[in-house]
Amino acid sequence: MDAPIATLMPTTPITPTATDYGEPPSSETQPNKRRRKKSIVWDYFTVETVGAGCTRACCNQCKKSFAYITGSKLAGTSHLKRHITMGICPVTRQKNQQTPPPPGFKPGNATDPPKRRYRTSPGLTSIPFNQDRCSQEIAKMIIMHDYPPHIVEHPGFIDFVHTLQPQFNVVSFNTIQGDCVALYLKEKQSLMNFIREIPGRVNLTLDLWTSNQTLGYAILTGHFIDGDWNLHRRILNVVTIPSPDSDFAFNQALVVCLSDWHLESKLLTLTLDKSFSNEIINRNLRGFISVKNPLMLHGQLLIGNCYARVISRLAQDALGAMEETVKKIRESVKYVKTSDAHEERFFELKEQLQVPSTKDLFIDDQTKWNTTYHMLVAANELKEVFACLESTDPDYMIAPSMEDWKRVEILCVFLKYFLDAANILTSSTYPTASVFYHEVSKIQLELTQASMSGDSFISNLTRPLKEAFDEYWKDCFLILAIAVVIDPRFKMKLIEFSFSRIYGEDAGIWFKAVDDGIHELFHEYIVLSLPLPDTFMEEENEGMLKTEIHLEGTTQDRTPLEGNGQEGIIGEGTQGAPQEETARGPSEDIPSQEVLYHQESHSQEVLYHQDAHCQEVASQDMHLITIGDGLSDFEVYITELTSSQPMKSELEQYLEEPLVPRTQEFDILDWWKLNQLKYPTLSRMASDILSIPLSTVTPDSVFDTTSKKIDSYRSSLRPVTLEALICAKDWLQYGSVSSEISNAIVKMDF
Repeated sequence: MDAPIATLMPTTPITPTATDYGEPPSSETQPNKRRRKKSIVWDYFTVETVGAGCTRACCNQCKKSFAYITGSKLAGTSHLKRHITMGICPVTRQKNQQTPPPPGFKPGNATDPPKRRYRTSPGLTSIPFNQDRCSQEIAKMIIMHDYPPHIVEHPGFIDFVHTLQPQFNVVSFNTIQGDCVALYLKEKQSLMNFIREIPGRVNLTLDLWTSNQTLGYAILTGHFIDGDWNLHRRILNVVTIPSPDSDFAFNQALVVCLSDWHLESKLLTLTLDKSFSNEIINRNLRGFISVKNPLMLHGQLLIGNCYARVISRLAQDALGAMEETVKKIRESVKYVKTSDAHEERFFELKEQLQVPSTKDLFIDDQTKWNTTYHMLVAANELKEVFACLESTDPDYMIAPSMEDWKRVEILCVFLKYFLDAANILTSSTYPTASVFYHEVSKIQLELTQASMSGDSFISNLTRPLKEAFDEYWKDCFLILAIAVVIDPRFKMKLIEFSFSRIYGEDAGIWFKAVDDGIHELFHEYIVLSLPLPDTFMEEENEGMLKTEIHLEGTTQDRTPLEGNGQEGIIGEGTQGAPQEETARGPSEDIPSQEVLYHQESHSQEVLYHQDAHCQEVASQDMHLITIGDGLSDFEVYITELTSSQPMKSELEQYLEEPLVPRTQEFDILDWWKLNQLKYPTLSRMASDILSIPLSTVTPDSVFDTTSKKIDSYRSSLRPVTLEALICAKDWLQYGSVSSEISNAIVKMDF
């Protein structure tokens, strides 16, 4: 065998006269050009030339000579290997008997093939063993794959590591905890530096995970667009909440997040979920946020419901309305899939009936509603086979009726709408806010029409779904609509088209609410972009600003930023369905933006534009008259005509330009990146709006029917360790956002 022989037999320098593959040496072949022999036998044999065209291999131990090359014939090395490994060499056999084998050596026999000698890269042998780097890699492995930190103390893991590297000193649980937290802090600093440089605002989502210990865990995730117009989604904090039912439970979590990441004045929106929030919680959070963050659109951008959870509840309600039928189909599928004989018989019936379905039956996972939908679709395509099975198998007595199958088919139609709406959240990249409107408006239209159906089953099934979805639509239609207006392929045209189908004659009221809303939002960005006055000039400048803003006859006497203390969070009544003006008082004005937005948004430019033109016209007038070329009056006329026309704002210019053609390759972020110089203020608004998250859940939880739970092991860890494991895993999957951060990791002691 290779190992013992190598320890007993010295290596003799090789002076071969043949090439690596045994060809006779050429007279033109130079020694320095001969390739090195790769076979293991040349550690124990020396090639000798004994005559013209004859080369033999001589054993370095017993000195016995073996044929190797005779003329053009090559004998190969197999017989040489047998001489070594099978104990034929007497000298080697005698030494093996006198020297005890090393620990773990298993003696070979005549049938054992010689082992291949694996060669490593010359550079690898020079790399020194690094205990700290190995520990850091173990910490990274634990984070990325959700391994328990206690794995470093498991006997199987210890044996495995010692087999790979006997020099490695396996670390303790406390040490690996510190390594995980140190890696988390390093990545956090890198991400913090990155967020500090983004030009726009950050949008947050707040989700609640639970545990068996009745503890709550607030998961705060940031969404933002960087300077290169790339959309990012990062988990920022995991905050333990001892009493998640408290009305102020989430205030502290929000304080921690805003303080940690220095977002006190950069927060735009906060997306919650009504499954764990209520009006009191929303009001408390809005009041806290408004201290340092002016609430855009009077707080209407504080999203009060999670898109994915709304869709999930609709699907569960639809399935619950047909609970008995769904249960009957599930039991039928179980009857077939849990017995090989039943499944074989079912397949035979399918072949006999020549059912064209290519779908396979499977039992659904009741914690994922999409699996139930797919189970129903597959079973419905095989309903004839189930009916035939009932007549041929006396033990099968739970077959659904044909009426049941008909209703399941109708149910699957609406579940398909919900599935399509939820699938936009399952892609590898998080979608921009502009893609949600189409799916939401489609569901709103389909449920509206179905609830008025003459079929009693359809109307009874969809009427409760419509009532539930109406609440979400009322809360979020404005932000959904503004986001799609930012898409140059649709602008206001899609809003006008879809509202006419949903509301009919009342579409104008809803359309006006969107038009007013986007103009007021743009006006607020205009105001925020103005330079801040000095403290001693605040009141005077504020008065001048109001005078200039209302230059063109605006009758309202409040600035758009006033009213932040109003009840503005979605779900609290400020963003309800638009009403006719004759049916509401001033305080109930839902659009509440009855101002000439396009005039306000460029009022200052108009003011200075007019002043400049007045002076220029006077100068040109005198100059042209003195020339006397007969066209001086015409020039004055054109100048006066041009100066009398109001300058259009960026928003008005954008809305009036033709729609961008719809193509598969269109990227809305790339479009705004290319047009940000053309629309400097509007592009800033677009960057913030497009990064608004409509959902609080991760892609793997989109179809969940229950809230996410922290297992007992993780909930027993220190809060800082738990946060490090969850956040660092999220960050590492995207790679490092900055290559300039030092690779050094600070050790943490526990």
